Amino acid sequence: MRVSDIPEIIKLSTPEKILLVEDLWDSISSDESMVTVPKSHMDELDRRLKRHESAGGRLLSIEELQARIEKRK
Repeated sequence: MRVSDIPEIIKLSTPEKILLVEDLWDSISSDESMVTVPKSHMDELDRRLKRHESAGGRLLSIEELQARIEKRK
């Protein structure tokens, strides 16, 4: 199914379309068993968690985070 299959959707404003997408996602994600997570994603999450746990709890301050973001621009 495509957006063009439902003419009423095309007529919606952008904010209305965003709300529709949110509602659709909520209806999909309400049953977590229907949303599968790829093994590669789970592996990456595990890798990041291990890295975080081995870092000794060092967190960035908001200022450090903002400085890093600005450097990347």
